[in-house]
Amino acid sequence: MHELSIAQSLVELAAEAAENSGIKKVKALFLKLGVLSGVVKEALEFSFDVVVQGTSLEGAKLIIEDVPVTIFCPNCQEERILPEPFPMRCPTCGTKTGQVLAGREMELYALEGGEENA
Repeated sequence: MHELSIAQSLVELAAEAAENSGIKKVKALFLKLGVLSGVVKEALEFSFDVVVQGTSLEGAKLIIEDVPVTIFCPNCQEERILPEPFPMRCPTCGTKTGQVLAGREMELYALEGGEENA
């Protein structure tokens, strides 16, 4: 379960970012997670809850924003969001494509701080 090591890395990264930003208490971590990232969302949430215990981030929540697969259709010359990750075909014209513009990412993009005693 590689989600456990990912959760550990997120906690370490967030703790360092909080310290550098002067945040005393982290209430939430905000993560963008692409459908094609290879990470199981539920396993990451469970692992985060385990890893955060006993750290400076204990009690913080992991808020995950799901990022759908966005492709570029060479036929339509447009970006398209796929309703499902597969098949990799334009949902408008059906043209196959391998040009993935979004959906692979895993990005910690924000921290929410709060009162230390809250």
